[in-house]
Amino acid sequence: MEEHSRPRLLGVLNITPDSFSDGGQYLSPDAALQRACLLWEQGADWVDVGGESTRPGAPAVPVAEELRRLEPVFAGLKADGRPWSIDSQKPEVLAAAVAAGVGMLNDVNALQAPGALEVAASCDVPVVLMHRQGNAQTMQAAPAYSDVLQEVEAFLRQRRQACLQAGIAAERIILDPGIGFGKTLEHNLTLLRALSGMRQRLGAPILLGVSRKSLFRDLLGLEQPEQRIAASAQLAAWAAGQGVDYLRVHDVPQTVQALRLQQALEGTA
Repeated sequence: MEEHSRPRLLGVLNITPDSFSDGGQYLSPDAALQRACLLWEQGADWVDVGGESTRPGAPAVPVAEELRRLEPVFAGLKADGRPWSIDSQKPEVLAAAVAAGVGMLNDVNALQAPGALEVAASCDVPVVLMHRQGNAQTMQAAPAYSDVLQEVEAFLRQRRQACLQAGIAAERIILDPGIGFGKTLEHNLTLLRALSGMRQRLGAPILLGVSRKSLFRDLLGLEQPEQRIAASAQLAAWAAGQGVDYLRVHDVPQTVQALRLQQALEGTA
């Protein structure tokens, strides 16, 4: 991946009725496309589109339903022509996004589903591989590790190798430690504290998704996702200082401001 003066931003667009932060707001294609345009205008490098909630406890969505939600939006995004990414773990959905001209594949299941690696290898866009312990229904029941940093990095290293063996070029691979996905607060903090060396240890760019997550409730008593915007932007700026390459965020303008301030203070603007 080419170097950038600030992390690249993926602006979240959930076309779901049950996502933890914005579920139900963008179910119609018109509303979704208006939101996508706003995210781009606010400074998102990609609009990250998802049709299935991956929050803890979320029910699985059948392939046909996920495609029903997404395909009209894919058509509008393709017509617009600006960069977008797909947040899905289903090969059929990834393939539909590739056919519509997607600019990045973002898979919380790290391309482990049968056929997912093949879809990723068939195109020429970046792929994000995330660590998750369990699935949406089980991951927060009782997450446990002997050494969370070692286990997360070993998994990401293994999935990166699987991609290389499948013919995916090294420069296309981005790794995500999966903050909040099968982790306690202390697990999340351990991973965040280790970010500064993670890129070098893993040999790949790092994406971080912490926006509006429950760690801000646990740390700061912020119960509602909308209360976590300022803290999310602050943590995003801190992560940029640790060398993170990509940030997946709900609140693009606040994140852009925080990153600009961080750059000015570090003299990297």
